[in-house]
Amino acid sequence: MKHLEQLCRSVLSFFFTCSVSSLVVLVAAPTAMADPVVPGTGRRITEVGDDFESPDWKYVGNFPKVYNQKEESISKNYPGGKSKNGRWFEGMKRGQPDYIRRVSTPSGGLAGSTGSLALRTLQTGIARRPSHVQQQDDFIASVMNRFGKIPASRTPNVVTRVWLPPVESWEDRTGCHFAFRLALENRTGRGGSEQDGRYWPGMFIDFKSKDGRKATKKEHDYAVIRVRAKSTGREYYGKQISQTGWWTMGMSVTPDGMMHYYAAPGVDDLTEEDFIASHYPYGYRAKNFRTFFFNVCNGDDNKTWSTEFIVDDPMVYVVR
Repeated sequence: MKHLEQLCRSVLSFFFTCSVSSLVVLVAAPTAMADPVVPGTGRRITEVGDDFESPDWKYVGNFPKVYNQKEESISKNYPGGKSKNGRWFEGMKRGQPDYIRRVSTPSGGLAGSTGSLALRTLQTGIARRPSHVQQQDDFIASVMNRFGKIPASRTPNVVTRVWLPPVESWEDRTGCHFAFRLALENRTGRGGSEQDGRYWPGMFIDFKSKDGRKATKKEHDYAVIRVRAKSTGREYYGKQISQTGWWTMGMSVTPDGMMHYYAAPGVDDLTEEDFIASHYPYGYRAKNFRTFFFNVCNGDDNKTWSTEFIVDDPMVYVVR
């Protein structure tokens, strides 16, 4: 892979030489929409979220982790993993990342931050049964148990900082490597895979590898933020990853049930200028905010570790 400086030059060259339709859908502010709310607005809910500052922060994996993916017959392996402070737990559908560790905050992080959380995984599918296709593990914030559902009428919003490593250390695979997502309930009670009104929109960090398989290989290495999703359910590239290092990502839900997406390089608070898009994902209008979570993905060959991402200060806010 190219050095970061070469990457930046390559990305600029790539954008000027390729057709826009083949890579990025330009996002215009929708009409007849609620006024977006910048994530980080309102009162922070101290019962949830985390700053990872405690030197004795610890995650108890309670391995073996859940390995069910699409096979419902696989054991759920209760009680599942959870953090010592009770703010995080293992997803009972796909399992937790194999590596969850408090680490020193990388350079350029939030002022005063000494601790952040590294997330990485190896066996994302069924243990010792590699699928050789992209799979994911889930790391879930305990919002429901510690605080309860948050009505959309209170304008719940979430912000996190994410550290992206130098490009040469990414898993050399075209596809999703990481995601920051919400768990919502829609107003009709229909939606999601379980038909109970739950759905899981968010922002995904996709990597395009120049060394990937012939069908997916690109002229240059680059990464993009993929938005899930428009009212039709269609996903699209919402923002170019212009540099590695720290990024700030956030999502808000307004009282009309609309979702708003924001992201920017660095660790400064988000502003209106960092707006990406507003949608009713899948055509659903959110009634309640249940929680937020991170996905960690790899190619599930049982030998290649996922790209290591580091998160810091994921926090939940309400306006009302």
